Amino acid sequence: MSDTAASPQSPAAPASAGGTAPVQARIDWAAFETHAGGVVSALRDYSRAVDASGLDKGLVELLKLRASQINGCAFCLQFHLNLARKLGLPQRQLDQLAAWRDSHAFSARERAALAWTEALTRMAAAPVEGSLYADLQAQFSEGEIANLTAAIAAINAWNRIAGALRFTPPGG
Repeated sequence: MSDTAASPQSPAAPASAGGTAPVQARIDWAAFETHAGGVVSALRDYSRAVDASGLDKGLVELLKLRASQINGCAFCLQFHLNLARKLGLPQRQLDQLAAWRDSHAFSARERAALAWTEALTRMAAAPVEGSLYADLQAQFSEGEIANLTAAIAAINAWNRIAGALRFTPPGG
């Protein structure tokens, strides 16, 4: 999710044509925002600070999408796909993001940031390697690395909230 998130609330969708009902929200967005308004406000402020850092907004959306894919957060995936499309990210990148290592659609800078995103998102399972940080340093300044790291931390927080509570994806 993001600092500029509208307050999406949609009821659970009807069963799909295959007969499988979609996952039911545990707490919907509106209820979460009511009960944890201070948290929502703080996370939005945090995200606004990252947005103000000067990082490329398209790159940040790719990172948010990749972390959301790894974390299995349908709400955040849909939310950030919508934003990525509005920003004009190439469809090829959106289509190939899950397999970015095998794709020619991503620049060296994007690849370094995506590798960093994956490492931080999965750091409970494996340490973040020094060589990965060196690759990141070859593409980004220290300030950019600080803000990339903050952006990744923010989307991981949102993923854990929206994924655990099973917020209904926007438009879903």
